[in-house]
Amino acid sequence: MNPNKLKRIKIQPRTGNVGDRPGMIRVPEGALKPHIKIYSYNNTELVKAEGEDLSTVFNQLKECGEHTHWIKINGLGDDKLIEEIGERLSINELVLEDIMNTHQRPKFDEYGEFVFGTSRLITCDDNCVITNSQFSVIVKDNMVISFEETYEENFEGLEKRLNTPKSPIRNLGPGYVCYALFDTIIDWYFVALNQIGGQLEDIEERIYQNAERSVMFDTQHLKRTLILLRRASWPERDKINDMIRTESTLINKETKTYLRDAYDHCVQIIDLIESYKEISATNIDLYLSMVSNRMNEIMKVLTIISVIFIPLTFVAGVYGMNFAPADPLTNRPLPANMPELYEPHGYVYCVGIMVLVGLLQLLFFWRKGWFTRL
Repeated sequence: MNPNKLKRIKIQPRTGNVGDRPGMIRVPEGALKPHIKIYSYNNTELVKAEGEDLSTVFNQLKECGEHTHWIKINGLGDDKLIEEIGERLSINELVLEDIMNTHQRPKFDEYGEFVFGTSRLITCDDNCVITNSQFSVIVKDNMVISFEETYEENFEGLEKRLNTPKSPIRNLGPGYVCYALFDTIIDWYFVALNQIGGQLEDIEERIYQNAERSVMFDTQHLKRTLILLRRASWPERDKINDMIRTESTLINKETKTYLRDAYDHCVQIIDLIESYKEISATNIDLYLSMVSNRMNEIMKVLTIISVIFIPLTFVAGVYGMNFAPADPLTNRPLPANMPELYEPHGYVYCVGIMVLVGLLQLLFFWRKGWFTRL
């Protein structure tokens, strides 16, 4: 890849046509085939299962009716599965549409018997290339159903916590699982911002060492990434605030205490994004200043060279006019012409004068301190 080429961030286009009926379910372009995991747990027991269809889920729901359930669906490539979930659990078709339309901004909605939330799941690789996918969750009765676009295991830490019987996630109900999922997503923001912060520091060092054009492209890429993070983090903060203020019994008081901590994390993320945006803008300004200073230094060197050669060119031009002091045929003196034209060793004298003038100019520039600042 050309290092001077700006890296583009792919933006998911909105699906559907103008005037379509609300609640229509469309499979996103390139969506993966769903893979389902279900965790059923209480204070003493954790039961796991996985499969490709809902039969695995509903069989375990019957066997573990008194447990709390986390149904984890990775991949949105089956509209029939989503429709079946809506029919069996009485989920509003508008919610199903929002799950499948993966351009949603973070939000939290209440629908009486269940609540629904979405987030932007942001992950960042070592080159600060962002993956921006949608995460959706439904909380209903004693179950939590989460939907992800990819097969990436972004909640491994949460799955490990389920293996600890005394962990709050095993005792505080489905609302706490919903909080834990959103809190993990917020943690991924910190991971991305840590990588961006390290990249900005590296770029600043590169600017001082060697301000290449690639510095500007890399900084602009990070700035675009920060804008994307800002677009996701502001509504994420508002969503957490809505969860804190909700009167739904699915989000209990104990869970709201943890949500306040998540809200503080969102505020920290927004502050970091704004700070890094200022640093990225400063880096671009610093790069342009360094380029301008380098150009000024080059112009300064060229100016010194030009100034030195101007009087030398003048001397050479004067003695190149060849106005003889006498007529070469009649030897008649020609007044106001060049008496030095036939002077012995005239060439040596002229060159010596030119060298002396040049040295005097160099000494003058050195006394002014021009060479020490080159």
